[in-house]
Amino acid sequence: MARRVVESDICIIGSGITAAMGAEKLAGEREATIVVVEAGDESDPLATRAALRRRFLDYGESPWRNDHLEGYEVAGIQSRSMQVGGLAMHWGGVTPRWSPEDFKVRAIYGVGHDWPISYDDLDPWYQEAEVRLGVAGEQGPPELDPRGKPFPQPALPLTYNLQLLRDWVAKAGIPMWSQPSAKNSVPWGGRPACCRNDTCFPVCPIGAKYTPDFTWDALRKSGRVRLVARTVVRRLVLETGSDRVSHAVAMPRDGGGEIEFHARRFVVAGGYVWSSHLLLLSATGRFPAGLANRSGLVGKYLTGHRNVNGLVTLPIRLFPGMNEQHSLVSKKFMRAPRGERYIRHDLRVWESAAGREPRLANEGGRLLLADALLADWRRRTATGTARVRAYYDVIPDRESALSLDAAKKTPWGDPLPVLAFRDAPESAALKAWTEERIRALFAELARAGGGEVLSTRSDPFQDHPAGGCRMGDDPAGSVTDSWGRTHDHENLFVVGAPTCVSGGCANGTLTFCALSLRSAAEIGKAFPARRA
Repeated sequence: MARRVVESDICIIGSGITAAMGAEKLAGEREATIVVVEAGDESDPLATRAALRRRFLDYGESPWRNDHLEGYEVAGIQSRSMQVGGLAMHWGGVTPRWSPEDFKVRAIYGVGHDWPISYDDLDPWYQEAEVRLGVAGEQGPPELDPRGKPFPQPALPLTYNLQLLRDWVAKAGIPMWSQPSAKNSVPWGGRPACCRNDTCFPVCPIGAKYTPDFTWDALRKSGRVRLVARTVVRRLVLETGSDRVSHAVAMPRDGGGEIEFHARRFVVAGGYVWSSHLLLLSATGRFPAGLANRSGLVGKYLTGHRNVNGLVTLPIRLFPGMNEQHSLVSKKFMRAPRGERYIRHDLRVWESAAGREPRLANEGGRLLLADALLADWRRRTATGTARVRAYYDVIPDRESALSLDAAKKTPWGDPLPVLAFRDAPESAALKAWTEERIRALFAELARAGGGEVLSTRSDPFQDHPAGGCRMGDDPAGSVTDSWGRTHDHENLFVVGAPTCVSGGCANGTLTFCALSLRSAAEIGKAFPARRA
């Protein structure tokens, strides 16, 4: 059977949130044909999400059907989500910026590695991402939360509970404000304002929370992008006698034989797992360790952050259930003093219903009925519970890495990836001390409000993972330049999370989007500006 060929100017591999940001920018600003290739299925349309949410609440079913590929179970992966829109189809929508210190930890604190760009370099791209996503937020104290322009939308309003909790943490001298989120506080982009359905994670039934399918629907309707779903890209192939990428070889999951996707520019937007995986699978005689891998760093320096979280009981009457997925945030602890042991973390506070839910039996197991049930509930809700959490920065080790697993294959016979996260020695040495310091902060907060810490827990995994194709100015110590262009192949870009040098100490999605938009600006220079 003859191999089918699809021609375009730009081929984007992956359809997650960073791919959506880059495709939207390129389609809006440049005269270029764009093809997007996605391994997963189409996502469930907005009209079905209220019913899917109902089944999630009633039966615990996932509201995202067919959001992963069978045969792609990967050791160490955080989420198997693979569909049009990617993991951001069921993200929480939280969009903080990282702090200026995140980009210069080596220069400031003498640990880790500096990025080749600064916070100021990324500020306009942060702003553009906030506009495209529709971010609602308020600026914290400018010395802690710098930004070049205001948020595009007003902050999500604080509930009665969060107002009381903000007053509580203020007693400890900690400024907190409404967490920025890609959830509409006013109608935006044809989507309604948030009405507090309170299931942002995993599904917003009305579309107030941004998900990438809104971008893909608009781009496909306009005819500016062709999106090919259910098609697995297995390798990239170089031009004969050149280091330029000629085409991508893909296998449709519905059968029909291989497809070649030819383009002038290739954009790998497969996230922290599948981007490195594709480059490693694309090894050739001249690049035996994989494409873009002369430095030996493809798949290396996987990064993220850990958290310590807890529950604090307070002598405050709260009414849980108003908007439990929205929180307060502070960046006070993201700016660590110089010359001290290295510790940087964010701080978030939510309302919590823990210990305050209605119940049919008391602590001793005695059945509660009628007035006894109500009396028990009133007694337990005379005080409130707050949930507190801090993400802390983890310096990645070089061997925090993704590699190919020769023992496990995809349905197409390719080695699956295997992930092994590892702290750099300086972070490993500080882990116990860091978590103890955070627990001490929780205790200090509790005392300031006349309460007590009920429990704390530290999660062992690294959240919001990134890395594997880190950016840098030196080709010997990085995979891409600061624009995401691979050092080894001038027409091959990697965008978003894989290019991160470090994982910061706050949710990374907005940073991944800003990096993708910055890359799109560089990719677009090869094509004429779109005519008005």
